[in-house]
Amino acid sequence: MDNLNDYYDVRLKAARLETNRGKPGYVEIKADLADAATLERIFSETQPNRVVNLAAQAGVRYSLKNPQAYLSSNVVGFGNILECCRKHEVEHLVFASSSSVYGANTKMPFSVSDNVDHPVSLYAATKKANELMAHSYAHLYGLPCTGLRFFTVYGPWGRPDMAYYSFTRKILAGEPIDVFNHGRMSRDFTYIDDVIEGVMAVIDHIPAPNPLWSGDAPDPATSYAPYRIYNIGNNQPVTLEDFISILEDCLGVKAIRNYLSMQPGDVVATYADISSLEHDLGYRPSTPLDAGLRNFVRWYRDYHG
Repeated sequence: MDNLNDYYDVRLKAARLETNRGKPGYVEIKADLADAATLERIFSETQPNRVVNLAAQAGVRYSLKNPQAYLSSNVVGFGNILECCRKHEVEHLVFASSSSVYGANTKMPFSVSDNVDHPVSLYAATKKANELMAHSYAHLYGLPCTGLRFFTVYGPWGRPDMAYYSFTRKILAGEPIDVFNHGRMSRDFTYIDDVIEGVMAVIDHIPAPNPLWSGDAPDPATSYAPYRIYNIGNNQPVTLEDFISILEDCLGVKAIRNYLSMQPGDVVATYADISSLEHDLGYRPSTPLDAGLRNFVRWYRDYHG
């Protein structure tokens, strides 16, 4: 289900969807999560056992320009998902959260057991809201919910507004790239295949109430309700300068750097603690950044000619 909005090039979205068409069991529906009546009809017709919600209005900087899009999709739309899951007794809801929820936190690596009450963008606040909304449904209705905090996902078919994508386009075109915070930033880049494997592993791992959970020392990652939060990150943060150098090697072209200060809503670093994911599911991402970027560059050259 996708509303195919024009946040970025709809032609890329359509081409991405085309790769799935004709595969067994694949059904494509153009609709918006904020359309409660349509979502209810879809649930009534399909009667899903498990639901994976990866739909949202993404992007930190865009949330400063168009906050309404985030409230509609990420808050109202997610509320509709929860209601449909409750009414149709879904066995497990897996939903996308974001590393952005860590906001002003500086203790590294970011742990799912850390408090995350200081978002620095509306986008981050809506993803934190999703986690809270899901917990309330897990508590009130026993709806098992698992939230996945993704860390800087990259790879083929990705979003053109992401730095690795826009850097590639500009470097090949001989245009300067904007390097914020003068390159003194780091990100836990996570390859798309690793993210997909993590989602697939979680789908059948239905959370149970944690008998050790205590309201005297509440762990935000678990609950007395059937609720769980995991980080999905590469667990190996890379500085922006090193990232650009690896991308230059993959492209065989040097970048023209335009150094700038920090942008509103940005954070200096992200670094995922994935110990709970490893403990509960025996899973950890495995794709090195240089290999992932080579795969992306190969796809980029093929797709864009």
